[in-house]
Amino acid sequence: MLLKTTEVAALLRVHPKQIYRLLEQGLPARRVGSEWRFVRSEVLAWSQTGEAIAPAGAPVTPTSSTSTLLAANGDVVIDLLLEHIAAAGRTLVGFVPADRGEALRLLEAQRVLMAGYHGDAHPPQELQQVRLARIHLVRRHIGLAYAPGEKTRLRRLGDFLGLPLALRPATAGVRVAFDAALEAEGLAKKKPRGAVYPSHREAVFAVLRGEAKAALTTSAWAERVGLGFFSLGEEDYDLLLRARDLGDPAAVAACETAQGKPFRAALRGIAGYDAKHAGTIRYFD
Repeated sequence: MLLKTTEVAALLRVHPKQIYRLLEQGLPARRVGSEWRFVRSEVLAWSQTGEAIAPAGAPVTPTSSTSTLLAANGDVVIDLLLEHIAAAGRTLVGFVPADRGEALRLLEAQRVLMAGYHGDAHPPQELQQVRLARIHLVRRHIGLAYAPGEKTRLRRLGDFLGLPLALRPATAGVRVAFDAALEAEGLAKKKPRGAVYPSHREAVFAVLRGEAKAALTTSAWAERVGLGFFSLGEEDYDLLLRARDLGDPAAVAACETAQGKPFRAALRGIAGYDAKHAGTIRYFD
């Protein structure tokens, strides 16, 4: 018979939350649905190998040092992920709106469990000192969304310069890609004009309200609100977290939801998304 987490905690005389820490140390276990299950003989054999086990009553270090929060930029895939986690009755994940740079800073400060991670940015220095994991969600197209009536005028990247744009902060992934594209085409000296918006949602709605002619965003957001799209390229969109936190119930919920058929089916109908590797875990070594 397989043991539950609480039963293993009683067997080893530790707090139930300590079990997740022991999983990181090699405690043998297996997944049954959304729960961990254990074989009594395997647990006892492992406990005799000299691994450190905190005594009952000792201070407990939970599997994650943060609350179950996800900091990300409000991409459509994040909306869908959170919706599917909630619909399945899984561990709820709180959402903190943040561009890529701010999300990584929050993760570095251990104020969130996971951060949206995309493009080729390097994690902050402190995070490079620990092993990091990436839960892959989608490969997506990033670029500029514009009113459909502008299509004949906007055929090249240079055509967008001089127009009022809904820009993103300098630390946002799509802004970094935009600046790199300008550099590649010899247009870096032509400073784009427009207001800066904190999220994809607010940027595309600025176009709909007539405040801007185009917005830095993803093809998924362009399609969602009925705008045309000029692609700047593709990038992976992942969730970044400390590898030690992969056993956290919220991280498990995110990973298993991403691997699930309902989530992947929902993504197939959205422009510019490739979800065939959703839920794959990769590591920064």
